[in-house]
Amino acid sequence: MTFLILALAVVLLGVTLAPMSGTHHWWVRMWDFPRIQIAIAQAIVVALAVIFLRGALLWVVLVPTLGGMVLHLLRIRPFTPIHSKEMRFAPMRGDGSEVKLLAANVLMENDRHDLVRDLIARHDPDVLLLMETDQVWLDGVRPALEGYPTVITVPQDDYYGLIFATRLEVVQSEVAFLTADETPSVWAELKTRSGRVFRFVGLHPEPPVPGVDTDERDVQILYAARFARATDIPLIVMGDFNDAAWSPTSRLFKHYGRYLDPRIGRGLYASFHAKNPLIRCAIDQLFVTEEVAMVEFRLGEKTGSDHFPVVACVRIDPNEARQLNVAPKHMTPEEREEIDARLEEYRQGLKREDTPALGV
Repeated sequence: MTFLILALAVVLLGVTLAPMSGTHHWWVRMWDFPRIQIAIAQAIVVALAVIFLRGALLWVVLVPTLGGMVLHLLRIRPFTPIHSKEMRFAPMRGDGSEVKLLAANVLMENDRHDLVRDLIARHDPDVLLLMETDQVWLDGVRPALEGYPTVITVPQDDYYGLIFATRLEVVQSEVAFLTADETPSVWAELKTRSGRVFRFVGLHPEPPVPGVDTDERDVQILYAARFARATDIPLIVMGDFNDAAWSPTSRLFKHYGRYLDPRIGRGLYASFHAKNPLIRCAIDQLFVTEEVAMVEFRLGEKTGSDHFPVVACVRIDPNEARQLNVAPKHMTPEEREEIDARLEEYRQGLKREDTPALGV
């Protein structure tokens, strides 16, 4: 039992500290995701150590294991009710400034097209983003898209196809391939019914899996952050980031773009894995700039996918939003220089430089 406890303590400490190294290797960055699960495992190790170990060996296990637990809990704490909220919800006014949003990773091999069609009909979003859509999925949900005057489709059979649809007035829209991995993102400038202009970015970069490091995922996320601080127009970023909400990249993205997160102070809203609660993690994201007020935010109903959909309603009203939202902290010049340098380093390593024309 002593050897087992020591081995578990060492392994758990290793996967706790590894993501802090700054490397982009997939086998390191994958440990950004299961912080809750690792913290629970460390709590079990602490209990076993107290029961079975004595003397110096007990403290050799307790000190680093408890330290690791504290680190995980500090990362997770903002996504719990014990943390202060940074967005208070606005009331629904129905004056044309609200925008209903729906984003869903449908899981390409999932054949429950009917459940996704029902989901769209039930929530009737003004802006719809579907991910992992191939031609079969496009054909399967086409009836639900008939009410949208603007539909952008990129069917792909590699789990990175997307469908973007909106019934709002479109000022400009395009699909961009920000990196060499051929994962599309959608960038659009839209108008609410009341005439307020805002921008929408839909992302679905690759996850850290064998053979896929996180360089290109991170650059897509950081481009979206740069896009936010390049304009004063209200901005919404939504999608399956394939990155935990508490990871270094997500936190850097949020700080760099001065984004707000409706989950802060409310809960994890763990969207993946919909079929296995033991490994759930918050990887489907919604971030907004401070000019956007949140009216509703929640996870949608199961659709046969391994992700829960994300359902939201926002209000594009900068004056009201600033009364309800906590103003994000400004970056220091040194932080900006560091991140710009990282982006330039990423760009130099890419095989192509295909950036959207919307101001990035």
